[in-house]
Amino acid sequence: MSKTITVDAVRRAPAPPALGGLGLFTVLLAAALPLVDFFIVNVALPTMGADLHASEAVLELVVAGYGVAYAVLLVLGGRLGDLFGRRRLFLGGMAAFGLTSLACGLAPGAWPLVAARVAQGAAAAAMLPQVLATIQSATRGARRARAMSLYGATAGLAMVAGQILGGVLVAADIAGTGWRAVFLVNVPVVVLGLVLAVRVVPETRSQHPEPVDGPGTVLLGLSLLTLLAPLAEGEATGWPLWTWLSLAAFPFAVAAFWLVERRADRAGRTPLVPPSLLGLVSLRRGLVLIVPFAVGFSGFMFVIALALQQGARLGPVPAGLALAPMAVVFLFTSLAGPRLIGRFGTRVVSAGSVVQAVGVLLIALTVWHEWPRLDVVALVPGMAVAGAGQALQLPNIMRIVLSEVPPARAGVGGGVMVTAQQSALALGVATLGTLFLALVPHLGMRDALLITLLAQVGGIALTGLLGLRLPRTVGELP
Repeated sequence: MSKTITVDAVRRAPAPPALGGLGLFTVLLAAALPLVDFFIVNVALPTMGADLHASEAVLELVVAGYGVAYAVLLVLGGRLGDLFGRRRLFLGGMAAFGLTSLACGLAPGAWPLVAARVAQGAAAAAMLPQVLATIQSATRGARRARAMSLYGATAGLAMVAGQILGGVLVAADIAGTGWRAVFLVNVPVVVLGLVLAVRVVPETRSQHPEPVDGPGTVLLGLSLLTLLAPLAEGEATGWPLWTWLSLAAFPFAVAAFWLVERRADRAGRTPLVPPSLLGLVSLRRGLVLIVPFAVGFSGFMFVIALALQQGARLGPVPAGLALAPMAVVFLFTSLAGPRLIGRFGTRVVSAGSVVQAVGVLLIALTVWHEWPRLDVVALVPGMAVAGAGQALQLPNIMRIVLSEVPPARAGVGGGVMVTAQQSALALGVATLGTLFLALVPHLGMRDALLITLLAQVGGIALTGLLGLRLPRTVGELP
């Protein structure tokens, strides 16, 4: 009798939610939107400034307001998804992203645009962690490995494609919308995503929901704000006193955050970023690795956009299309990631850093020989090789970071990873971008670009060395 009851109970047990092919496409579409919007603005800023009569400092806020709000709220977004259901937060975040994109596109002035961009960053922070958490909770084994590789490929492509798309939309001036099209284009994409998500994205949530960690959320937000706000605005505002005071407060805010989180963990409560989660070797070392990679990636994208448009006098479309070889090679190389990791282990990441460094050096040689008569064709070899190297790193790093995170904490793990990535993207623009802009008046555009590219090569070398410390194989949860 008991055996029959046990069998019947197993038969009645609900099957775990499964994410099908169309569902995966839908969440990856959502994953691309926030990253596209981080980069799509770069080539639109000059037109935006002229139309809205906005100063450089205000234009910096258009970029920084989005990035800071996005980074500060990501971990909280992951926790709320674990608590209230990831599909629910995904739908709400996507709808809010569409509405705030519309608000950006219709903004009557510079400050309303800044406010809409901050709200857009908050909406992205609610939506994006649910993508990773859904993949972690609704896929298994080889399907999860493939889904994570596709997520990494989508992230890399979105960052490159955003800049290309921005150039095309600004130049096309669709129906006289000009720069506004870079935001309005999100609206039909969001509508499509919502229609699909309602039908094909399964609901998942943590089996043991954890309440929101109020003190941890406030202190994490304060830590990121004290670092990112001054770095984002310092160059444009001439580094006033508040920027230095904010940077000085950063280590104290981080220390307070860590003490509060550790105390909550020891008391049996669930902190926003559980120290036990950082005890996972793959997650901890992967997060350390993703920072220099993302700093170099975003810094390169920002600097090359300025150099090609203002130095080489290329229009927004040619400046965007110069990145097309990088995007194409990135796509095809990243698809081979799971197979390469399965055969060679995590050493693929370090090999990718070598390939990327070669590509950046080829770009530097091209700039040295061809400047200022630089054209898209001359940049193809370097861009293609750099794209191959990036593809061997980013998707695999993301897969490694989350490989040991339990499904119950998928939202928190995804939020922590994307927060590290987003913060590093903002740091890249602030550090390499500031270096480039500071060198231009003294050395000229060509030499400033060459030095910045060589600085990026140094960061790539650091990424390669850190890659050697990764676990040799990538673990997979059942």
